[in-house]
Amino acid sequence: VQLQASGGGLVQPGGSLRLSCAASGIIFSIHNMGWYRQAPGKQRELVATITSRDSTNYADSVKGRFTISRDNAKNTVYLQMSSLKPEDTAVYYCNAERWSHNYWGQGTLVTVSS
Repeated sequence: VQLQASGGGLVQPGGSLRLSCAASGIIFSIHNMGWYRQAPGKQRELVATITSRDSTNYADSVKGRFTISRDNAKNTVYLQMSSLKPEDTAVYYCNAERWSHNYWGQGTLVTVSS
C-alpha cells in the first residue's frame, strides 16, 4: 500500500494550497480517507475525513477554510486549503482506513509564513 502526498510548500498567510494524496495497493473507493497534521512539538491531529460515501468531517480549527474531496476514478483524495494561517504550519499526512486496516502516507510539509 502506498499513499503519496504532494502539494505542500511555503505560502503567505491568507493564501491557498491544494494537497493531493494518490493511493495504490488498496481498493480506494471503499476506504475512508483523511488528512491529519503534526506541527513541531505537537501531537498529530485530525484535519478532515471523508468516508467512502462522501460524508465529511472537519476539525473546528479548519471549518470553513479547508475542503476535503475525493476522486475514486483517480484513487486520489484532496485537501483544498484557503485563508491559511501561520498556525496551519505542519506536516500533513494522508490516511486510509477500513475496519482494522489503517495506512499512512509519508507526509508533505506546509509552511505558512510571510
